[in-house]
Amino acid sequence: MRLLVHLVSFLFIGHWHCSVVYGLLEGLYCGVENCYDVLGVTRESTKSEISKAYRGLARKFHPDVQGPDVTKEEAESNFRRIATAYEVLREEASREDYDYMVDNPDEYYAHYYRYYRRRTAPNVDVRLILAVMITLISGIQYYSSWEKYESAIKYLATIPKYRLKAVEIAKQEKMYSETSKKVKDKAKDREEKELIIRKVIEEKMDIRGGYAKPNWRDVLWVQLIISPYSIYCYFSWYMLWVYKFQICKEEYGDEEKLYLIKKYLKLSNMEFDDLEDETKDEYIELELWQKSKALEWKTEKDEEAKRELSQSARYKAYRRYMKKGPGRLTFDDS
Repeated sequence: MRLLVHLVSFLFIGHWHCSVVYGLLEGLYCGVENCYDVLGVTRESTKSEISKAYRGLARKFHPDVQGPDVTKEEAESNFRRIATAYEVLREEASREDYDYMVDNPDEYYAHYYRYYRRRTAPNVDVRLILAVMITLISGIQYYSSWEKYESAIKYLATIPKYRLKAVEIAKQEKMYSETSKKVKDKAKDREEKELIIRKVIEEKMDIRGGYAKPNWRDVLWVQLIISPYSIYCYFSWYMLWVYKFQICKEEYGDEEKLYLIKKYLKLSNMEFDDLEDETKDEYIELELWQKSKALEWKTEKDEEAKRELSQSARYKAYRRYMKKGPGRLTFDDS
């Protein structure tokens, strides 16, 4: 038994050693055969020469043209050897991997990685996949922005304050007139007036934040294309900021103060755009562009919000509920 184990080990190690010496591994490419020898070409052969050799061998060893002295299994096996060798050598990338394996037989795991990475990798260009994904994201982004904008317009058209103001503006611009009793199709007349009201609201209403009118510049594709220009603009702006306010010690203007207020209050662009002009003026009067005052004001507002929340009846009920402990859900139906 021990002699049998040693014999098997010797045969396995000897087979592995021979495979490594010649740079050929079982299960990879053409196995223990050399792909160039299978096609009858050399490593210096060109792509056209390899294709010519393959076509000649394919015609000669095709299973349909073999004689009766060759079995079907043998014919298919020979043809498969030729097809496999040609598949390895016809493409520059796979041919380079194969030559690398022959020249570097000791890198056993690297050969397996290269081989299976190429076999399992998608045939589609990754750049094309990225382009399609970015296009889909951009389309969804633009469509959802229009949906949100349309929903905001519809909502504002239902609020009496904005609706009456829109009717007043439409009458002043002679776009809107009261319904005459002689009008036969009153439903159509109402529909036309609704469209006029919506048009006035779209033109006169300054909708900001997440429900603002979509801009093609905000689409992901456009942002990626103009990103070098955006980076250049930001770098130029930052250098100018450092020169004006840190080196020359100039006073901040209203625009710079608003930028610092947004920064210190940690407001996003959307949140900052939602603020009314009166609120922004109030922030400037409170000198919230100074970091210490902004942090102090924010802390006071957070404490005030906590006090209002603690006095809320719903919050008190929730606290009592959590203090008693929520009931447990079980699956026992008995």
